[in-house]
Amino acid sequence: MEQIFSQTFSDELIAIEQQFNAHNYHPLPVVLEKGKGAFVWDVGGKKYFDFLAAYSAVNQGHCHPKIIDALIDQAQLLTLTSRAFYNNKLGAFAQYITSLFGYDKVLPMNTGVEAVETAIKLCRRWAYDVKGLKENEAKIIVCENNFHGRTTGVISFSTDPSSTSGFGPFMPNYIKIPFNDLKALEIALQDKNVASFLVEPIQGEAGVIVPTDGYLSQSYALCKAANVLFVADEIQTGLCRTGKMLACDFENVHPDMLILGKALSGGVLPVSAVLCDDDIMLNIKAGEHGSTYGGNPLACAVSMAALEVLQKENMAQNAEALGKIFRTELQNLHHPLIKEVRGKGLFNAIEINSTNEETAWQICLQLKENGLLAKPTHGDKIRFAPPLCLKTEELLESVEIIKKVIMNF
Repeated sequence: MEQIFSQTFSDELIAIEQQFNAHNYHPLPVVLEKGKGAFVWDVGGKKYFDFLAAYSAVNQGHCHPKIIDALIDQAQLLTLTSRAFYNNKLGAFAQYITSLFGYDKVLPMNTGVEAVETAIKLCRRWAYDVKGLKENEAKIIVCENNFHGRTTGVISFSTDPSSTSGFGPFMPNYIKIPFNDLKALEIALQDKNVASFLVEPIQGEAGVIVPTDGYLSQSYALCKAANVLFVADEIQTGLCRTGKMLACDFENVHPDMLILGKALSGGVLPVSAVLCDDDIMLNIKAGEHGSTYGGNPLACAVSMAALEVLQKENMAQNAEALGKIFRTELQNLHHPLIKEVRGKGLFNAIEINSTNEETAWQICLQLKENGLLAKPTHGDKIRFAPPLCLKTEELLESVEIIKKVIMNF
C-alpha cells in the first residue's frame, strides 16, 4: 500500500510539472527529494545510485558538508553586491583559482554556456587587438558533434538538429571539422582569419567520445604554429572527472583559455569561469562584458570550498582507479547488447548494439527499477558518471546492477 501511495504521489508531482513547466527535457519518471554523497532518494524513500551526477555538476557528491557549510556561512553575511562594488570574496577566489590552474586572470560567470560565450568574445577581441585581424573577420574552429550549450550564439556551431532546427538564423564565421582529426584541423588552420580552436577534450554529450592519445597535444602544437588560441571547454571533463584535475592534464596541455563550470560549485549554485593570461584577458575593458551575478560573494565562497574538497579528498585519484575497474568489469561482460565501453576516469559510456532507438531508454528504466539512475544520450549511448566520492564497494555493487539489467534485458 505504501509503495502504491508513493507512486501515486510521484505521478501527481510529475503531472504538475508537465502541466506548468516547459517540456524542454525528457526526464526519467523518478521524483527526487534528497541527496547525500553518491546517492539520491525519491519521494517514496527509495534509494538510488546517482550515475549522472547532474551531468558532472556534483563531482564532490550531493550536499557535501564542507561545501554546504561554506554556503550557509556566506549566505548569512552577504550574497550579492553586483560588480558595481568590490566584495571581500572575489579577490580571494580569483587568487585561489588562478594559482591553482596557472593563469594570470579569471573572469567569473554563472552558467557553463555563459562561460563559453565569454570565451568566444575574448577570442574575437584578442584576434582584433593582438593578432591584427580585420573587424568582423575572426573565425573559430569547432568540432562536429560538439556540445557547448544552447544559447543562440553557441548553437550556431552545433551539428545536432535537436539544438538547431527552428532556431535560426545563426551566427557566421565558424569552421566545423571532425573531432579527433588532426589533418582536418591542420587544413582549417590555413585560414588566416582563424582566432581560436574551441574543443572538448572528451565529447560528453556526443557519448563520451575519447580522442586518440596525442590528439590534444598535437592540436595545441598546430594552434601555436598558426598563432591561434587553443581553448578547452572542460565544463564537463574538468575538476577531477576523468582522473586528473583537467582532462588536458593527461597530455600536459596548458590551454590558452580554460572554461570551467558544473562542479566548480559542487552542484550548489551556478558558477562558471574563464581563465587565461593578461595578453588575452585584458583586451576586454570595463563595461564591455559582465554579469550581475558573476563573481558574487556566495559563489566565490562556495567555489573555493568545492575546489578544496576535490583536492583534499583525492577525488581525481579515486576517479582514475574506479574508472579502470568499471570499464574492465563491463568490457569483460562480452554481451551482444554492448557494442562498446569507453571513457576515462569516472566519465564513461556504453554504446548499445540495437536497431531499436528505444533500447537504451528502456535499459535506463530497468536500471532505475533496480536502484541506479542513468540517462541515454543520442539514442543509443548511456553515460555513467557517478559522484567522485563513490567507494570501491559501492562501485562494485552498482556494476552488478548494470550487469543484471543487461543480462536480463
